[in-house]
Formats: sequence, structure tokens, C-alpha cells
Amino acid sequence: MTAPTETLATAPVRQETGGPLAGRLVVDLSRALAGPHAAMMMGDLGARVIKIENPGTGDDTRGWGPPFVGPGDDPQATYFLSCNRNKESLALDLKSDDGRTILRQLLERADVVVENFRPGVLDRLGFGTEAMHAINPGLVILSITGFGHDGPESHRSGYDQILQGEAGLMSLTGSGPDDPQRVGVPIADLLSGMYGAYGVVAALLERERTGQGQVVRTSLLASLVGVHAFQGTKVTVAGEAPEAQGNHHPSIAPYGLFRCRNGSVQISVGSEKLWSAFAAAFGLDPAADGLATNADRVRNRTQVIELVESAFAGHEAEPLLAKLASAGIPAGKVRSLKEVYEWPQVASQGLLAEVDHPVLGPVTLPGSPLRFFDNMVGAESTRRTHTAPPLLNQHNDGIRQWLAAGRSAE
Repeated sequence: MTAPTETLATAPVRQETGGPLAGRLVVDLSRALAGPHAAMMMGDLGARVIKIENPGTGDDTRGWGPPFVGPGDDPQATYFLSCNRNKESLALDLKSDDGRTILRQLLERADVVVENFRPGVLDRLGFGTEAMHAINPGLVILSITGFGHDGPESHRSGYDQILQGEAGLMSLTGSGPDDPQRVGVPIADLLSGMYGAYGVVAALLERERTGQGQVVRTSLLASLVGVHAFQGTKVTVAGEAPEAQGNHHPSIAPYGLFRCRNGSVQISVGSEKLWSAFAAAFGLDPAADGLATNADRVRNRTQVIELVESAFAGHEAEPLLAKLASAGIPAGKVRSLKEVYEWPQVASQGLLAEVDHPVLGPVTLPGSPLRFFDNMVGAESTRRTHTAPPLLNQHNDGIRQWLAAGRSAE
């Protein structure tokens, strides 16, 4: 069921925002990153997201740092800021009568609940899936765990670092098989949130047909196995064991990071047509022994890398990128994150969200990667106005007043 028409504006988050999920209410019971990222994605799509936090301490990520920014007596963790825009905060003790009563009232009105407790925790609090669906049969429940909700290792706590190793990602990342490396962002958490939000949207669509909610389950383990892609079929179909090999593609050559006179550039020669164009631009014989096909070049990767870097040795990076572009070869540089956020192309794609934080004032956050366009009027309908990640319990009074007003009207 959808949230009823509001009778009380409680905070900037309550303004009409637009987006495909406008009018939906999401109750975010999750903490850390996977669940909060999923809920933030729904907020980016226009949903009203109410984040339930522990009294006193709040989400764990409020204390994850440095860096912290803002005044010394009220420091704000940039980690928390990264995954909680477009939300309201309500602190509830779910072991208290008051906390359970308020949560029940929210569940009666909600479209979606997001939780990432270990299996069994919500049952002990009286809010297992059966109990929540008894309160609201139309509720879509997104549940994210570390290793899955069942199976022999479902009891294990799931943290991104652990799962990157357990799910094989670290074995594919690094300079070589003896140098396993984690990805530089918590990719298992982020992917779990993305898969979870994707599942929620599908469940909401099905609810339009059936009138019933359902449980959507995913895990950090599932999210990483789900993106093994060609490396996975290399194991399951070809029976081979992939290994890390640094900055070069395991199935395409030349494709990777190559040194030049004053640095390096990246190229992606992903077809025989591109290989012929690349060879012509740098005076190479595309049909030379060991180079004629992609399979040949992959088998002779070391020779190909040496050949390309020899061709690049006389070029500085910027002129080399221009030469590659002129030849039609996909190429690019390795930017620092500072350079990325100063890049006009990033701004042009709506990837910077300007918000007004109650402690920090105006700040810029990484924005949503999705944009929407109304086919009827030909205009962009993406949510334009965003709100800052909330202070702990910032919206307590407004939410309680809204719930009370709604119950008195029933």
C-alpha cells in the first residue's frame, strides 16, 4: 500500500521531489553501508526515506573516520555523508515499548523496509518478516546479509573486506597471483545495495499486479559472485582458474595501462578493426607473427606490452592521447578523485549534489548516477533537489507529529 496523503510538512525532505518513487515511503532499519546505500538510491528516485537509528550513537558510520569535518564539538564523518542523503533520521530503541509502537505505526504506512541485521535478530525484536507482513501485507522487505540467509555459513558476520576475499574478488585484483588486493571502495557493500534496490523496484512493480508485498533477499557474497562475469564462466565452463594480472585485460590485448615518456595512458583495443587502426597509427604490422588475432595477442601478452610501450616511449601523455583519439582508439588517463570532481564532464552528468547541511552549511556530495527523461514533454524529470544527510534524530518531532495526525484522522 502507498503512503497516505500527508497532512503536515515536517522538514525539507518532505517537499515534493519528483522521481519514479515519489509518494513511496521507505523505512530504513539498516546501518553501515549496504542497506543505507540501497535506501539512498530509493531516496534519489524520489521516495521518502526515514532512517531508524540507535539512540545516542546512531549509525555506526557516524563514527567511522577520520576524516571528520565541522566543529570540534560536533564532528561529522564524511563516511556517513556518503550514503545517507535524502533521508530523515529518527532514533528509536526497538527494545522499548515506545520504539516498537512507533516502528509499527511506520510499517503500517510504509511501502518498503530495508534491513541488514544478522538472521534472527528482527524475529527476536518481534519484527520478523511474518510479523511485518501481518502489519502490512503490501510491504516489500529488503533483507541484506553477509553470506546469505541460509546455508551452512549464514551465521557469519559479513564485512566488505572479508567478502572481497571469500568471494574471490581479491584473487583477481592486484599485480599478480601473489599480490591479492582489495578494490579501493567497499564494492561488496555497494553492489549489495544496488542489487537490493533493483530487487525492490521489481517487487513494487509486481505488487501493482498482485497487491501483495514480498521479501527481497541478497547478500555481499551473492553480489560479488553476481559480477564475476566472464571470469566466472572461465571457471564454470572452461574449467580454468583466473588469476590477477594487474592492469591488463585477461581476454583482450592490447587493453590496459601502458607507459609512455612522462607517465602512462590507457587504451582499449577491443576489435580487430581497432587493432588495424592502432597498428597503422604507430607503424606496426598488424598481421605479424603472433599478433594477427586477438587470441594470438593474448597468448603473447608480454610481447604485445613491450611492443606497445616501445611505440609509446617517444610520446608524452597528452600528445599521445590526442594521437590515439585521432586514430579512433579508445584511450584515457588515470585521474585522481580530486581531478574527477573538478572535471566538467562529471558536473554535466548531474554527478554532483549540492546540499545544505545543518552543521556544515553548503556542501557538495557525489550525486546519483541515474537520470530520467519524460518522453511526453522531452524534458528531464530527474530529482533535482537533494537534502543533506541528517543529524541523529533530527526529524523526531516532525515524524511523530505526522504519525499522530494520521492516526487521529483515521
